[in-house]
Amino acid sequence: MGLVDSHCHLNADRFAGDEEAVLERARAAAVERILVPGWNVASSERALDLVSRFAWLDASVGVHPHDAAKVDDAGWRQIVAMASDPRVVAIGETGLDYDRVFSPILDQLANLRRNLQLALELGKPAIIHVRSKAGRSDAQDATVDELRAAGFGTQRAVSAFGQDRPAAVIHSFSGSVEYARRILDLGLAISISGLAFRTGEEATADVVPLVPAERLLVETDSPFLSPPGAPKGRNEPEWVRITATWVLDRAPSLGPSSADSFVLGYDRTFTRSRP
Repeated sequence: MGLVDSHCHLNADRFAGDEEAVLERARAAAVERILVPGWNVASSERALDLVSRFAWLDASVGVHPHDAAKVDDAGWRQIVAMASDPRVVAIGETGLDYDRVFSPILDQLANLRRNLQLALELGKPAIIHVRSKAGRSDAQDATVDELRAAGFGTQRAVSAFGQDRPAAVIHSFSGSVEYARRILDLGLAISISGLAFRTGEEATADVVPLVPAERLLVETDSPFLSPPGAPKGRNEPEWVRITATWVLDRAPSLGPSSADSFVLGYDRTFTRSRP
C-alpha cells in the first residue's frame, strides 16, 4: 500500500537530531510523501530546512491558532516571504482552537483570515486546525463562516486553485457528519488522524465514507495523536499505516485502486506548482 503522511511535525523538538532515523522507519513502512507543517516563524523555517535535506518531504508555513497572539507583524512578513518558496506547498497550520484557547479568540480569527487570504493569493491550500470543547461545535461553525467569507467554495477559489483541486484541508478531522458535509460542499479535503480512535470522535467513522477519494487524506499529526498500537508520547510517520488501514475499511469510495488513492489525493492537493 502506498502511503502518505499529510501532516507530520518532524520539525518539533521531540524529533531534534533524530529525523533521519524517523524517516528511515517511515520509508520502511511504505510512506512515500510527508508534509511538514509550520505553526510559527521558527517551525516554518525548520520545515524548509528539512525539505532542503530530504527531497521527498514537502513544507507548509503559517501560524497556528495557539500562536496567533504571539506572531507580530514582522513575524507575519517572514511567513509571507517564506510562503512564496516553491518548496512550500500549503499555508498553515492555521485555524481556530476554542478548546484550549491559548490565544484570544479575536486574535485567532484575525490570524485565520490572513492565512486564508495568503492561501488564495498564492494558490496554495490552507491547512486548518479546528477544535471545540467537548459537546460543542462553535469552532467548526466559525471556521465554515470564515471560509465562506474569504471566498472558499466560490469562483475566487476556483480561479486560484483550478476546478477540481481542494483549496483547503481540514486536518485531523474532528466534528459531526453535518459539519463534514458543509466542508465537502465547499470543495475541501478532509484528513484523518489518530484522533479518530478517541472517545468522543465516533462520528469520524461515519464521515469517512462521505469523502470523495480524491479529497480523503491520512496523517499522523506526529509526534501527537498516536493511534492504537503506536507508542504514546512520540507518534511517528510510520504509524500512519494504522490510521490508513482503519480508513480503508470504511471508505468504499477508494475502490479497487485503494493502494494508490492516498498518494494520488496528496499529489492533487499539494502540488508544487500553481495550476
